[in-house]
Amino acid sequence: MTAISDVQLQPLLQAVVDPGSGRPLGEAKAVRSIKVDGADVSVDIELGYPAASQHAALRAAVIAAAKGLAGVGNVSVAITTQVVAHAVQRGVQLLPGVKNIIAVASGKGGVGKSTTAANLALALHAEGARVGVLDADVYGPSQPLMLGASGRPESLDGQNMEPHIAHGLQVNSIGFLVEDDQAMIWRGPMATQALEQLLRQTRWQELDYLVIDLPPGTGDIQLTLSQRVPVTGAVIVTTPQDIALIDAKKGLKMFEKVGIPILGIVENMAVHICSNCGHAEHIFGADGGQKMAAQYGTELLASLPLAMSIRAQADSGTPTVAAEPDGEVAGLYKALARKVAAKIAAQGKDYSAKFPSISISKST
Repeated sequence: MTAISDVQLQPLLQAVVDPGSGRPLGEAKAVRSIKVDGADVSVDIELGYPAASQHAALRAAVIAAAKGLAGVGNVSVAITTQVVAHAVQRGVQLLPGVKNIIAVASGKGGVGKSTTAANLALALHAEGARVGVLDADVYGPSQPLMLGASGRPESLDGQNMEPHIAHGLQVNSIGFLVEDDQAMIWRGPMATQALEQLLRQTRWQELDYLVIDLPPGTGDIQLTLSQRVPVTGAVIVTTPQDIALIDAKKGLKMFEKVGIPILGIVENMAVHICSNCGHAEHIFGADGGQKMAAQYGTELLASLPLAMSIRAQADSGTPTVAAEPDGEVAGLYKALARKVAAKIAAQGKDYSAKFPSISISKST
């Protein structure tokens, strides 16, 4: 019998397509080691994004590929995840305790952006990542209600706020600092200062991803975020109707102009399924998000349904991914999360921490 070698196995394993990213493992450099002991093979796979729900399928694909080589017996596959920091806007420093920031934006209100942001964060967490949520909508904060968190943040050092913990997420919002019925009658500079304080004076703890729920539009807060906050990528939320798409396009173009990558578009309330008869109806039109994605050369990340359960669960403080983690709609949010995280993993890494600091002295 001819001896098996890792050289023979390598091309077979590198050709396996990762079901989460759609990329071959070789292209993603995910095959970290191949060990052969007689007929037994052990393989170490390291993914750059969280995809716990896909590990079983990936493991089965790797085992099948390895057994495609004659003589291979038992195959063991270990899958790990290593999320690293990725490049942000030029000249903007990374935030301490945060590897990647995902901005969730919309051109107009009422398209379900905050609900999408909350479920995206929960889905990333469910897939195995450490995740935080910053509610940047200082005029209409909704994450405290959606995530079932309340009370003023604690401060252990008298300077920084400790994030609330809700459903495994680290959360902060202006909503924790004001009464529910208190109107924030602030001009732009005050609102942007509040955002920067919430962002930089919260003691975020080793986050793989911080999801920022932006207010709708392209005003001062969005501009401040795009110029001063290290954003890894933006997700644009819209409904399929033309009036929402017009404003969503403006938000997309704003991020493009300031050099923030567009991770893709989420089409929310894409279809309604009647709970009585099962009839599917496109209340807000059909394929608007797909057409916008094609027009601007980006990806339609998800088409999410208009469902009463999504609204009711968010209003109750337990969004869909937490309320029904194994449900069909939660599966859509998890697929969205994997796409977003995989797109970030494919972007350029941040190498600023690898370079030594240079100091110049007059005596040298």
